[in-house]
Amino acid sequence: MAKKIQHRLFIENSLPGSGIIALGQEQSHYLANVMRANVGTAVALFNGKDGEWAAEIIDVKKREVTLKVNDKAREQTAEPDLWLAFAPIKKARLDFMAQKATELGVSHLIPVYTRRTIVDRVKTDRLRANAAEAAEQCERLNVPTSDEPIKLEKLLANWPEDRMIMFCDEDLSGGSAHTALAQTDSKENPKPWAILIGPEGGFDDDERRMIRAHQNTVVVSLGPRVLRADTAAMAAISLWQSALGDW
Repeated sequence: MAKKIQHRLFIENSLPGSGIIALGQEQSHYLANVMRANVGTAVALFNGKDGEWAAEIIDVKKREVTLKVNDKAREQTAEPDLWLAFAPIKKARLDFMAQKATELGVSHLIPVYTRRTIVDRVKTDRLRANAAEAAEQCERLNVPTSDEPIKLEKLLANWPEDRMIMFCDEDLSGGSAHTALAQTDSKENPKPWAILIGPEGGFDDDERRMIRAHQNTVVVSLGPRVLRADTAAMAAISLWQSALGDW
């Protein structure tokens, strides 16, 4: 009988590779010291390319845990092609946004500097670490990729020609998000999309005009209540998934 999986880990290694994987210091510390795992503990491994593999711990040292890779448990699957472009917010809420966007199926994260953005530095390694942890917990088979922060003007100037923009405008001038998305695209064969979320205080008037003028923009409303940036992002992702995603 297969052992019950107790932990899931995202790794950079190829799977199954040689069949023996020595974890780095951070993941070794997590398993051995935080989770108190020991020899024989069952672990699931995934790398975003080769599906999920069942493994077990065969050696525990102070700074290195070694795993034996056994059988393939799940084939690789893809997430919907959905980007989240967002103005950076304070650390704890940014961590939350990365985690929940991962759980909701976002494939790519883009921090965007706007004129009202109050955070001037984003640690993209922390962003990716939060996404990886969320993927481990929610049984995703990949981790969202992420970009370095970019100014809004540059982002729009270099925007992919085929990717639509779901612009969540806080002035309530947009129509029902679900209706607008369904009228623009189809769930059976959806186009690539991105959701654009502004900072606390919203985009300024010039930025809003620039976003609206982009040929790929679909303006939507998230309802009559004023939402915090992280709440707006989760609401928008949920609406997109319902209208065009894999729900």
